[in-house]
This record gives sequence, C-alpha cells and structure tokens, in this order.
Amino acid sequence: MQANLITKTLDSIESADSTKIAVLDIGSNSFHLVVARVISNTVQILHKTKIKVHLADGLSKDHHLSQEAIDRGLEALEIIQHSLEGFEPETVRIVATYTLRKAKNALAFIKAAKKILPYPIEIISGQEEARLIYNGVAHTETLDGKTLVIDIGGGSTEFSLGEQFEPLLLRSIDIGCVSFKQMFFNQDKVKRKMVNKAIVHAQQQLALIENKYIKQGWQQCIGTSGTIESIVAIVNKNSAEGALSLIQLEALMEKLIAIEDMELLDLGDVNEDRRQLIPAGLAILIAIFKQFEIDTMSFAQAALREGVIYEMEDSLTHTNVQERSVQSLATRYDIDTVQANLVLNTAFRLFKAVKKDWQLKSSGLKQLLGWSALLHEIGLHVSSTGVHKHSHYILSNSDLPGFNAEEQQFLATLTRFHRKRVRLEEIPLFSQFSTKDVLHCIILLRLSVLLNIKRQQDFLPEFTATVADNEISLQFPPNWLSLRPIIEINLTAEQEKLARVGIELNFL
Repeated sequence: MQANLITKTLDSIESADSTKIAVLDIGSNSFHLVVARVISNTVQILHKTKIKVHLADGLSKDHHLSQEAIDRGLEALEIIQHSLEGFEPETVRIVATYTLRKAKNALAFIKAAKKILPYPIEIISGQEEARLIYNGVAHTETLDGKTLVIDIGGGSTEFSLGEQFEPLLLRSIDIGCVSFKQMFFNQDKVKRKMVNKAIVHAQQQLALIENKYIKQGWQQCIGTSGTIESIVAIVNKNSAEGALSLIQLEALMEKLIAIEDMELLDLGDVNEDRRQLIPAGLAILIAIFKQFEIDTMSFAQAALREGVIYEMEDSLTHTNVQERSVQSLATRYDIDTVQANLVLNTAFRLFKAVKKDWQLKSSGLKQLLGWSALLHEIGLHVSSTGVHKHSHYILSNSDLPGFNAEEQQFLATLTRFHRKRVRLEEIPLFSQFSTKDVLHCIILLRLSVLLNIKRQQDFLPEFTATVADNEISLQFPPNWLSLRPIIEINLTAEQEKLARVGIELNFL
C-alpha cells in the first residue's frame, strides 16, 4: 500500500527537460571523461572516468609521438567509447591539450581515434585551455575580486587571471610535471642539484609572463588538477581543503631530498602514478610561488573539463565566445564592417544554395565560413599589397578564445585563398573537415568577395547557384552581367583559376 502511494506520488511529478552531455579531456598524463546532465539551467555531474595513459612519455624531443603512446591512447578510447554510446554529436566535446598540440604526427592519432569515437577531436591552444580552466573554476567557486588560477599539467602549465566570470589574462607555458620528470627527476632518488636546476629552469620560463600578472594583482590564488591536488593532500594529510604556502612546499621538498628511496616516504592516498610526478610538480610549484610572489594557494576541484561543460551548458555551443573573439579582432584591426557584412550575406546565400548537393555537413562549417567572410580583409591593417597573406598571418597567430586549433587554422586558410591563386598543396590536412569541404568553402568565400567588389549595398541582384560534384554555376538576371563588364571579366579570370584546382565555374 505504502509502495503504491509512493509510486503514484512520483508519477504525479513532472520531469524537467534535461540533456546529457559529455566532455573528454585528452591530457598529457591522463584521459578524463565527465558525463553530466543539464537540467533547469544547472549542471549535474553524473559520473567521471579517469584513465592513466602517459601520452607525454611518448613525445620525443623532435615532437613525434611514439606508436606505443598512440596505442595506449587508443586502448583508453576503446574503454571510454562504451560510456559515450547513444550521445548525439552536439552533446559531446573532445579536447586535446599539450601533447597532441606539440606532436607533429597528431593527425595519425586523431585518424585512428575517429574509428573508435565518432566525434571530432579538438586540439586546443594553450590560451584556450587556460580560458576553459578559468571558466570551470569561475562556475564552481565563489571568486572574490581578481583571482589567479594555476593548473600544472603533464606538459604545460596554464595561468589565468580574471574577475568573476571574465578572464583578463591567459597564458600557457611549456613546463609540466611529465616533461620535468624526464628532464630532472628520472632517477629513484631526488637530488638537490637537480631540484635547483628544475626550479631555476621553471623560473626562467615564468619570467616571460610574470610582470603582466603581478601588475594586475589578485586577491586570491587557486590551483587546479591532479598535481596540485596531490601536493595539497600530502601537505594537509589527505585533505584537499587546506591552503598551501611556500614554506610548506619547501619543507616537503626537503623531505623528498632527505629520503633515500621515494617508496619509503608516506604520501598518504597519492597513487603510484602520481607519486612519481610529485618532485617535478613540486619544483614547478615552488618556482611559481617564488616568481609570482604568492602568499597562499587554495585548491579547486573544477578544471578544464568542467569549464567545457559549463560552456556547453550555455547553449550546447560556444558560438558566443567565438563571436566576442571575432568582434574584438574586427574592432582592433578596424575592419570595414559594411563590406564584411556584404560578403558574409553573399557567402551565406551561396552556402544555403549548395549545402545539400555539396554535402557540407561538418559541424560549424557555415559559422566558420561566416567568420572568415567577416575577417577576410583583416590583413589590410598591414598592407593592401598581399592582403590575403597578411590576413592569414594575423588569424594564424592571434589569440582567438572559443576556437580550437583546427577552427583557427580553417579561418586562416580560407582568408589565405580568398583571392589570387588557390594552391592545393598549401591547404593543410584537417581532422574535423574534409579537404573537399575546405576547398568548397574557399570557393564560396572567393565568389562572395568577387561579387561584392563594387563595395556597394543593393548592388548584387537576386541570383541562383547550383552545383554538381566539381562544378558550380551562377545565373544572374538577363543582361545584368553584360552591363557590368568588370564583374564579368573577374568571373572569367576566376573561371581559369578554379579550373586549375579541378572546379568548373559557369555563369550567365
């Protein structure tokens, strides 16, 4: 009777709409999977999976990832893929950090991974990683005043300084606990000479960024991720609640130096894999405390993956962040926004006309074409001569929060070939986009720029565009082209350029 009453009561409660989302962080030391659900504008973590892979151990000095490391990573993905069965593509994000960022053969890993997981793998820049880490902390901690967030990873350390939800400074330095272990702590005993060398080396790298942070100042300092968590737990006897000071860090290092065998040191609940990285992580942390003149540091559980989840929660995309990045660049480089929007509208008109027949299905493709249309003339800030090359350089080397490495490269590639000759051999290989998709988007941008060469609103009439596999045809109103010989001449020249890359352009 009581059970029936409970069942009826539960049945009478309306279930709120919810969406399951998942984030996989392909880190240098571990792969982390977080599955959550978004319900009533809140994020609820359902479960987490962590697999030690030691990917960075397989990264050579000339930045090639060994086959053994690739195989370890693929084995981990085989395990993880069972947790992702049934997830829609837009509800999953996979982000890769330092090791794949540096690996020259990262594409080999990604191609093999695609056979296991049917989702794009985004290699994110160090600054984008720092931004997402800050986003995770900002959504899970109460931030009073300016906050410095530090995350020591396997191959790099990320620094973000912000106020509430707004990051102000973002940097990534190539110092990590795995790389430092290989360089300074590859023996059983921790030696003072190597400790000193490691700290000095870290300080030299930190000197590149410290002034900007110290000048800004902060009210609190927070550390994230496994290395700092382990050090906090050791210092505070298995509790991650306490704060860290430089005196405590140096005292712990003295213990490590004094003991003959690391295995004899009581490190509490720190597991064996993490134990081997403690000296390296500790040396980096001591250098950070010294160089940044940090008094105390607390610990936060949230990090990169939580930052990605909370960004997905906004709308299951990160378009808003991308939009702010593009607007910032457009303002900084004084883009002619009227002309940019003319090209954008034409590009979207063409995209809509050809999307089905050219099968332009890759996620975010239309939006990236739009961003490239808005920014294609950014190189005018440098010079009108070779503007396409200048645009490519600026977009390749600017900080673009919200864009992963391939998305940024995609934008740069489209602007590189928005005019002059298309050189197929210079179009990079992407894992998220097919070569055909890239070429087709280049063509759409080129035509959009060409058709708006007069830089006049209401100049371009209604026209139609149709495509076959290697053919695109434009049809304008009767006599429109004959009355505009400059457009016709340019289309004829474009016809010859596209023929060189196997595309037939027709127009009438």
